Amino acid sequence: MTDQNPHLSEANGEGSFQLYAAHKKIYPARVKGLYRNLKWLLMAVLLGIYYLLPWVRFDRGPNAPDQAVLVDTLNRKFYFFSIEIWPQEVILFVGLLVCGALALFFATSLAGRVWCGYACPQTVWTDLFVMVERWIEGDRVKRLKLDQAKWTTKKVFKKTTKHSLWILISLATGGAWVFYFVDAPTLVNQIMHLEIGFTPLFWILFLTGTTYLLAGFAREQVCTYMCPYARFQGAMFDNHSLIVAYDEQRGETRGKHKKGDSWDNRGDCVDCHRCVAVCPVGIDIRDGQQYQCINCGLCVDACNEIMDKVERPRGLIKYDTLHNAVARSRGHLEKVDLLRSRTLIYGTLLVIFSAIMVYFLAIGRQLVELNVIHQRNPLAIKLSTGELRNTYTIRIVNKDTQNVSFKLSVEGINNAHVTVMHAAERKDINEPILVPASKVRTHKVFVDAPKGSFKKQNDVRFTLIGSNGQSDVYESVFLAP
Repeated sequence: MTDQNPHLSEANGEGSFQLYAAHKKIYPARVKGLYRNLKWLLMAVLLGIYYLLPWVRFDRGPNAPDQAVLVDTLNRKFYFFSIEIWPQEVILFVGLLVCGALALFFATSLAGRVWCGYACPQTVWTDLFVMVERWIEGDRVKRLKLDQAKWTTKKVFKKTTKHSLWILISLATGGAWVFYFVDAPTLVNQIMHLEIGFTPLFWILFLTGTTYLLAGFAREQVCTYMCPYARFQGAMFDNHSLIVAYDEQRGETRGKHKKGDSWDNRGDCVDCHRCVAVCPVGIDIRDGQQYQCINCGLCVDACNEIMDKVERPRGLIKYDTLHNAVARSRGHLEKVDLLRSRTLIYGTLLVIFSAIMVYFLAIGRQLVELNVIHQRNPLAIKLSTGELRNTYTIRIVNKDTQNVSFKLSVEGINNAHVTVMHAAERKDINEPILVPASKVRTHKVFVDAPKGSFKKQNDVRFTLIGSNGQSDVYESVFLAP
């Protein structure tokens, strides 16, 4: 068994086995190049958006919050600049999630785990933490020696400084996330005056702790073991997807090379392990396609540096397709086929769902909603005048940022008399119903039908027209005993 599985090793000579290999800390080395620069750029942009977006203001009028992006849990609304989503519009959240999933599938079909390598929050914050670690403790070799060295004043100072900065970054991260759920300046003022409530304080501390642990310690283990995307990504790309790959035909047979030696009868790989040293998940890309690979391209930059030094062409490790690797081995023409059935399906679905979302958010979204509930107990009341009364509860949702006056009409019963309960007063249906901006109002409505004007069950239509030009219709019934 021990010969077949490297993670099983006999212990103490008593036939017991160690089922799991001990985790080996990874010390990514510094690297320069195109893909490393691209990762720095994206990290700066994404972190800038994350930390600064809660402070962006957007004027929605006097009756709405002015924070551009806000998840208002108290009033159960989501604001994104001019977009305002109510709980009744949960389908829009579902649509946004579907668009996000399709975009991820589309990107994966084109270039593998490119999202993981460049834009995933785990990758971005891990890069930030490693940058701080490298700035304080030095590059790979220095960090290795520091961890293996005995504890001295210098080592304690470096470790304390590093972890202190990590905690500050984590605290800023947790605080910035909570800013998306409450007004950012208000929360900062509460923190400064030690008036912060338990709930925001709990989430700030909780998110601080998770950021510190995941970006500071778990790192590649999140990508390898915790993230489900790493497990099912293989179902989303094919032999034509661009992934980071080692050109085995060109690189083998690998081995050390001295300046001036011939390159005949050998490969271009000098077996320097530089690609392994810079890899954030600690794999050897020369072993072929592996699910741990996040397609970040750092090994490409590292290998190109070495190829420049040994005066060999770049591209021994590069973004390539499995199809091209087979084509090279057979002497066939290489090609990158971006327009194929998989990408076309994902791309088409993404365009369709995105167009639907744009339509509903920009054009098809109603600013008024009417809901009518027929009172069940009793279903009908016979009045002393001989009329029959049905009672309804109407619920008017005004999503506009201005106060709106509504007029309600009921069709389906001839000569019916309709009254609306405004607070404790009965008022005629012709009197307007005022609903403040971004509010919901509930009223009781009586529909009295003269004798002989109704059947056992009658279809009725409630129509609501607002002063802002918005309207809604609700179909209900008028019941007789």
